[in-house]
Amino acid sequence: MAGPALAHAKDLRLTLGSAPLFEGVSFVLHKGECAALIGANGAGKSTLIRMLAGEAEPDSGIITYASGTVVALARQEPDMEGFATLRDYARAPSVSIASSDRPAPAHDADSELELFGLDPYRAPTGLSGGETRRASLARAFAAGPDILLLDEPTNHLDIAAIELLEQRVAAFNGACLIVSHDRRFLERVTTATLWLRQRRVLTSDEGYAQFESWAERIEVEEERYAARLETHLKAEEHWLRRGVTARRSRNEGRRRKLEAMRTEKRDFKALSATPKAALQADKGAESSKLVIEAKRVSIAYGRPIVTDFSTRIMRGDRVGVVGANGAGKTTLLELLLQRRDPESGEVRLGGNLEIAYVDQSRAILGNAGTIWDALAPRGGDQIMVRGRPKHVAAYAGEFLFSPAQLRQPIDALSGGERNRLALAVALAKPANLLVLDEPTNDLDIDTLDALEDMLAAYDGTVILVSHDRAFLDGVATQIIGPLGDGKWVEAPGGWSDFEREYGGVKPKRREQPAAQRAEPKPQAPRKATKLSYKDERRAAELDTLLPKLSAEIGVLEASLAASGVFERDPKAFHTTAARLEAARAEHIAGEGEWLEIELKREALASEE
Repeated sequence: MAGPALAHAKDLRLTLGSAPLFEGVSFVLHKGECAALIGANGAGKSTLIRMLAGEAEPDSGIITYASGTVVALARQEPDMEGFATLRDYARAPSVSIASSDRPAPAHDADSELELFGLDPYRAPTGLSGGETRRASLARAFAAGPDILLLDEPTNHLDIAAIELLEQRVAAFNGACLIVSHDRRFLERVTTATLWLRQRRVLTSDEGYAQFESWAERIEVEEERYAARLETHLKAEEHWLRRGVTARRSRNEGRRRKLEAMRTEKRDFKALSATPKAALQADKGAESSKLVIEAKRVSIAYGRPIVTDFSTRIMRGDRVGVVGANGAGKTTLLELLLQRRDPESGEVRLGGNLEIAYVDQSRAILGNAGTIWDALAPRGGDQIMVRGRPKHVAAYAGEFLFSPAQLRQPIDALSGGERNRLALAVALAKPANLLVLDEPTNDLDIDTLDALEDMLAAYDGTVILVSHDRAFLDGVATQIIGPLGDGKWVEAPGGWSDFEREYGGVKPKRREQPAAQRAEPKPQAPRKATKLSYKDERRAAELDTLLPKLSAEIGVLEASLAASGVFERDPKAFHTTAARLEAARAEHIAGEGEWLEIELKREALASEE
């Protein structure tokens, strides 16, 4: 049973442009309750979270908190600018609500960072997406909150980190509100559901595990209501045609009621017509029966990444690749696709392969400036979709892009929009082998369902890297995962089958806090025990370069986001956008180079 109320949102309304984003939104967060906040993309979920955190104001309505309530927010896009160390970041309040603006104790910040596998003394520059997310979560927990707000907390986390977060949320005794596309995570931790739908919030005292049956009951009732409204409307329209002219003055009220019913029907249909992605794929020509064969392949970068691994992928297989961040999933993928040579062993590709590859950086989008450019790189208003011409706007609409967005710069797209666009480009071409590296990142639940259905019905072969356990269970016919020290194994079935057989995937070894790191021991002169002068010098250069690139990226993003910048100077806008794309690429490459040097450093240190 839920405890006392900690926060109460009453009659919240927010208008964007001429139409309300939501109105009449009311709900209560109770101590001991963990609620999932779900809804379609653009419904206003993140905006509601920000309102509860005091970062956004409704047009009307009020949010009240129990006296002394401490609120903490783990943001979808954390900002670490201005903090010298992760400890400084984790101690700082994540919201500005009066009772929540005290710094967290240093020992709490250190403890949470270490629990999430981070060194409190590390500078917050050059972090990977997963490290940034873990730092944001550590900051929220370090505040000792009564209300914990989590906005897409599992994005970029590996499965081991997601399971750690599940344990923390399950043990949390305050009120928790979560926006997430990770269905398995929501099923395991939530005890209530808030459904932001048709501009209002519907509430259920059951967790997300019961959402489908609850949603079905609501939709059935709405269909019945729509049928009753239609019947009543037809009767009133019949009356209007047959008798209103003779009795106009005394029936004006009834006429107004009829007009109100017509408006209600129009609004009801508009709100009920939630757009959903219509994903389809054509496998093209049939590949050979054997798609990929790997024999005893190995590769190492200072430490073993893949050791003596063999597999055969046959036509029609849907292979899921899992593992902790940094385990080598992308490296294994590139080995299997012959995009990287193994140090030993061999990889053979089958005949007649047509490969569509969507990598984590979404490189398939190339240097396209706008959505239109990405879909029709040769110009014109037609695109060949699975062998047939189709208008760019019509095809973009299948992936939830409006005609008004087609000239929008790709640099300005959200993570979910970039992901949908990359899928649109990949699925337009006939391919009998789909390779998707983290395809579920930033996608809403409806688009995830559409992608899962498409892959389940696809006649070709699929290889996908994912941390989404429900998605893997719904799609994969076999799982490849690491056991440690470069050893990879294969198991039939989905994630649940792999977890039963091998106990899941091991978390990456946690960073040891700087204060506890042992001093280097003297080494025998004949054995290489430290980085070369060249590597040390390059590491120092990267330590200087990466923060500068991060700062430059921030400035460029702010410049492009400024109001009217494109209209004032289109040429300068495109120049800035091109430099932003280049800076991002330089930053990604620099991070990869820095990581390889650090892996070498770790390997040498482990030999001491």
